[in-house]
Amino acid sequence: MDGTVLVADDDRTIRTVLTQALTRAGCKVHATSSLTTLMRWVSEGKGDVVISDVVMPDGNGLEMLPKIAQDRPGLPVIVISAQNTIMTAIKAAEAEAYDYLPKPFDLPDLMKRTARALERSGTARRPVQTTEIDAERDDLPLVGRTPVMQALYRVVARVMNTDLPVLIWGESGTGKSLIAKAIHDFSDRRSLPFVTVTASELQDIEGPARVLARVRGGTLLIDEIGDIPQEIQARIARMMDTPGDNGPRFLATSQTDLAAAMKSGGLRRDLYYRLSGATLHVPALRDRIEDINLLSVHFLERAETGNTMPRVLSDGASKVFANYQWPGNVRQLEHAMRQLALTSRAAEISQSEAELVLGNQPDPEPLRAHANTEKLGASVERHLRRYFDQHGSMLPPPGLYARILREIEAPLIEIALSATAGNQAKCADLLGINRNTLRKKITDLDIEVTRGRKMM
Repeated sequence: MDGTVLVADDDRTIRTVLTQALTRAGCKVHATSSLTTLMRWVSEGKGDVVISDVVMPDGNGLEMLPKIAQDRPGLPVIVISAQNTIMTAIKAAEAEAYDYLPKPFDLPDLMKRTARALERSGTARRPVQTTEIDAERDDLPLVGRTPVMQALYRVVARVMNTDLPVLIWGESGTGKSLIAKAIHDFSDRRSLPFVTVTASELQDIEGPARVLARVRGGTLLIDEIGDIPQEIQARIARMMDTPGDNGPRFLATSQTDLAAAMKSGGLRRDLYYRLSGATLHVPALRDRIEDINLLSVHFLERAETGNTMPRVLSDGASKVFANYQWPGNVRQLEHAMRQLALTSRAAEISQSEAELVLGNQPDPEPLRAHANTEKLGASVERHLRRYFDQHGSMLPPPGLYARILREIEAPLIEIALSATAGNQAKCADLLGINRNTLRKKITDLDIEVTRGRKMM
């Protein structure tokens, strides 16, 4: 790489790591913990690319983007942030950041993005005009630092201000309706109506006309499109073909994979292709267990009132929640946190209290039964297809093979160790690897080894 990179982050370790990595790659680097200093460098004409944190001691990095675009059109800004919510991705896209990465970020991935930014540096870019974002919407329970959720947020930010129809699918309780509302609330149509329509409102021949009159060029959300009878699906297809002068933007939700429903005949092929301008899959909570604790903290904070003390999860309670299947997904987790906020006896929620609240939750046995009928290869393929779907028309970041292997290896070894009650000789034999190799992997992957009862 060739060029000068300006780095602004209040974390000294991150500044050091980025300075060393970029310098080794051939770049000149100016690093600071101050946005004031960063803006002075920009105004002086320094730098070919900016890498900036969001929350800084003297301001907000996102709020500086319009000024940077005005002073230095064409200067790419890569935003990095520990605020792992959909709002950060949306605000970064609205301010026309060149790229956005959540913390903790993958250093090789950031280096490749920086190299691409250096290649485009200097191309003309118009000064951005930002719009006011409703602060109350910052409280959306769309929180997640896992790669699958961050990829989803990026796609939402990219499709937000297009006119493309969007299909949003995922299990009940994953947040499909929240995603749809966020797409509307932060789009250019935010001042126009947001209307959710069901099959019953389209049963008679005049139904589509009444719906279009209500939405008046805003956003029309078709709820659970996969459950709508074929006759009404045909009316929706015709409505999309002749929307009138003030045609709405069309969004649709479904609990099933609509591509599979189309192949099985449950969804009209013509309607599927009309709706699938972009397809967003909202993952089940069990597919992003690393976000459970983050979401739990978020819901406990939201549940605080003048009559309740702040609550936090004990390590034991966090483990209980991480090991639960959550058949009701994020909605079920939110209800559990609300209950604990009201009933917990102390500020720290204990393991026994977590187990008690889950004792009243739905039995996840049907999920286990489904897992038992699905071959491992089919399950892996399903998750990989979802990961690719999250990136829409774009490919995932380079280095996918090594990244997937890393993400599979650690849980495989942890589960095998648990199944063999921590006996490393048995675990190595089970995995078919040398015992010394197993020990090295345990150390490299920072896996905690405990002895206990063998898993059944």
